[in-house]
Amino acid sequence: MKKSVIIIVVLVILGFVGYSYVKGLNNNMVTKSEDVSAKWSQVENVYQRRADLIPNLVNTVKGYAAHEKETLEGVIEARAKATSVNVNAGDLNAQSMQAFQNAQQGLSSALSKLMVVVERYPDLKANQNFLELQAQLEGTENRITVERQKFNETTRDYNTYIKLFPNSMFAGMFGYESKPYFEAQQGSEIVPEVQF
Repeated sequence: MKKSVIIIVVLVILGFVGYSYVKGLNNNMVTKSEDVSAKWSQVENVYQRRADLIPNLVNTVKGYAAHEKETLEGVIEARAKATSVNVNAGDLNAQSMQAFQNAQQGLSSALSKLMVVVERYPDLKANQNFLELQAQLEGTENRITVERQKFNETTRDYNTYIKLFPNSMFAGMFGYESKPYFEAQQGSEIVPEVQF
């Protein structure tokens, strides 16, 4: 009789310890996954800030450089493409991340062309509205870099956690998968050549 009671008590204790361990693992995975989602939301937030600045920038440039219609339309079109690519934090995967990055890179390229056009208009470069918008855009680009870095750090923490043993066994059972990172665009490692 005593033996069976001891066995039952030991089994209950082992069951409780096992339950607590698995519960703790799952809760940590949920927390880390939510951290990745929150960081992703912040990345989208700063990209949206950049997209919101563009109409004002285009309108300011339009007043000085009306005959640069093709460049202005390119910026507007790139903005439309960039804002149409939405990635749900729960569905982050390599393909959706690449589509998002490509759309944002298209917008960055169009903005670079616009800034080259601006160089031809000294009056525009001296316009206070333009200077303020340009400063806000530069600040936003810096924020984008910071938020992408934070996202990658949080994603690395999450990916590492779910890949460690024995977490990896439970991550697969609970449906947790690796999240993709932001990566530098191809060719970004090449230093541009400046000629005077």
